[in-house]
Amino acid sequence: MVKSTMIARVADGLPLAASMDDEQLESELAGYKSQAKAIFKKLNSQSEPMCSIESGPYYLHYLLDQGICYLSICDKSFPRKLAFNYLDELAKEFNMSYGSEAQKPSLRPYAFIKFDTFIQKTKRIYEDSRTQQNLSKLNEDLRDVTQIMTKNMEDLLWRGDSLDHMDSMSHRLRHQSEKYRKDAWRLNAEFLVRKWGIPAAIILGFLLVLYLRYKFF
Repeated sequence: MVKSTMIARVADGLPLAASMDDEQLESELAGYKSQAKAIFKKLNSQSEPMCSIESGPYYLHYLLDQGICYLSICDKSFPRKLAFNYLDELAKEFNMSYGSEAQKPSLRPYAFIKFDTFIQKTKRIYEDSRTQQNLSKLNEDLRDVTQIMTKNMEDLLWRGDSLDHMDSMSHRLRHQSEKYRKDAWRLNAEFLVRKWGIPAAIILGFLLVLYLRYKFF
């Protein structure tokens, strides 16, 4: 299930809104909310637009839309398709309600805390992934979540991993380049064998015959 939700500005990490969690949940998620704030500080315009970050028993899923980051802390068992569809619904409503104001430099933290009303209403809809409505959502082609990058929180915060799309793309390009180089070498080797294999075998055989005649006769 969706445990908590936070919304922040990408440019400076300014918190704009959040779900109002009860005291017990607030205490339980305090460390994970600190991690979410650390993620906000790492984001920039080149960051992956969607990402899932593994941390303990939870996933921190985030969605970037028009300079705003929508982040939810969810149980690992909660389907990713539902998590990102939930964030997408928040993004659409937030942009309709506050899109023109969200980038103002004079904003104070949690300037749109009233958005919690919509967060709570939407969260209840997605609360139980077994409900008929959510089962039908899962069966729809909502998002191709297989292409969404997954990170480990320890790697991200302590080993300096980046959330940049360019870093991810560069890694994929290096991998493809290495694969292409190996394939090209293999194809060239096969071509040389097909072209020169028989003549080389004949020459080697001839040389072997000469060597044996010289040595033994």
